[in-house]
Amino acid sequence: MRVNLLFRSFLTRNRSVLVKAYVTYVRPILEYNSVVWSPYKIGDVSCIEKVQRSFTKRLPGLNNLTYRERLVATNLDSLELRRLHVDLIMCHKIVFRLINVDFCAFFHFAPSCNTRGHGYKLFAEQCTHNVRYHSFARRVVGPWNGLPAHVDFSSLVRFKAFLNRTDLSN
Repeated sequence: MRVNLLFRSFLTRNRSVLVKAYVTYVRPILEYNSVVWSPYKIGDVSCIEKVQRSFTKRLPGLNNLTYRERLVATNLDSLELRRLHVDLIMCHKIVFRLINVDFCAFFHFAPSCNTRGHGYKLFAEQCTHNVRYHSFARRVVGPWNGLPAHVDFSSLVRFKAFLNRTDLSN
């Protein structure tokens, strides 16, 4: 709906202008509070991603390309990857107590003395219900523990820069 409004409102068909308008007016709605509501069902993920797919397909000169090629041409990341980045950034803020959230309410450090990876590995608690299994505190542990050993945790800015230059698509 907003994508249609965007194309009707802007007379220009300049790709960079339309991408900036999309990033400004549409994407924040799709990503709002994703740490809390991040979808886990394939249908829900594809439904949200479909908004960006249709937008990039309507851009001039990109309708014959695949979605991945359109993302590269527009310098956009998939919404799923962006949600992962936001989850990891929030996890960093909680682990290093940069926000006023009780660490123990969400996480526990892993008890093992594994020498692989970084030194801030988290323990994934067992879940018996899907409600807890797909919550933020559970879903972020795997990607967080999978970060390589050379992660720069010294500041939030450096951590964000590390995430931006690291391929987390797998």
